[in-house]
Amino acid sequence: MSRVLHDTVRPPRLQVDYVPADTLDAELARDDTLAVIGFAGHPATHADPRYLRVPLQPQVAAPLEVWRSGQGVRHGRDGNIAWASDGALTFGAIEIEEGEGGLVQASEDAYRQLIDFVRDSDTPYLLRVWNYLDSITVGDGDIERYRQFCVGRAHGLGNFDAQLLPAATAIGRCDTAHVLQVYWLSGAVAGTPVENPRQVSAYHYPRQYGPQAPSFARAMLPPAGSDMPLLLSGTAAVVGHASQHASDLVAQIHETFRNFDALIEAARAKRPDLPEKFGGGARLKVYVRDADDLELVDQTLRGVLGPEVRYIVLHAAICRRELAIEIDGVHV
Repeated sequence: MSRVLHDTVRPPRLQVDYVPADTLDAELARDDTLAVIGFAGHPATHADPRYLRVPLQPQVAAPLEVWRSGQGVRHGRDGNIAWASDGALTFGAIEIEEGEGGLVQASEDAYRQLIDFVRDSDTPYLLRVWNYLDSITVGDGDIERYRQFCVGRAHGLGNFDAQLLPAATAIGRCDTAHVLQVYWLSGAVAGTPVENPRQVSAYHYPRQYGPQAPSFARAMLPPAGSDMPLLLSGTAAVVGHASQHASDLVAQIHETFRNFDALIEAARAKRPDLPEKFGGGARLKVYVRDADDLELVDQTLRGVLGPEVRYIVLHAAICRRELAIEIDGVHV
């Protein structure tokens, strides 16, 4: 990636939307498209580095997720990293096959390359990261794959200040491909991490959750003066640090939205213009552990959210075996 992409830094702009699957080429023809995320049923690859497919199966045929930023987006590939940038925001993606070193080494390699790339770019502030890996809860105790991922991620992050960690999601794909997918959003100006007062910060989780606490913030407020949504991490029915309602899917959904209410309230303390509740500008991805629960989740969400809020329901494994659902997205 060129060390200098643009002569001036504009205020960052980001709009996240869901668009019909047959508009992929039209979206990539636009010069304000920063990224397009596909799901199962969408093309596996594309020559344009702004496209990435995450092979999660949707409840119904899924739209594409498109990120639009400022005009004049440039894009390319730098080693293992596909990237696109308008000078204020950068999308990056890396896919690493697990080799002899297993998931720990793959995660460390991915994050070391990510950090080096972001640090040396015009957008050195990490805002949001997504991580997708298969068999996320396979293994017992400290050899569980999610715990192994957390160890490798921390090694790759190095001496990253915990108070500046990005918002993030870590989700299990339901396939057998030992490929770690990581993609991210970074900015020319730092955002403000937000924590949830109902939850222990993930990076302060006690030892019972593994040798390395997860490395992420609960949400990220965009830089001041930007036209961007609140970036929400993967959120589930966790209060304090403990999972809630292990045998009750619907109760987990309602607990998750109590967490969102608290998180949005914490963000509004710093940015009062944010709406109190999800509305027409929100875009949510809903990850559901049991494929047989997809329809129930959709029906329950319609009652919780109403007709304005758009979301995609995806079959995916959650990072704790007792959790049936996790949700991430944007709020504006």
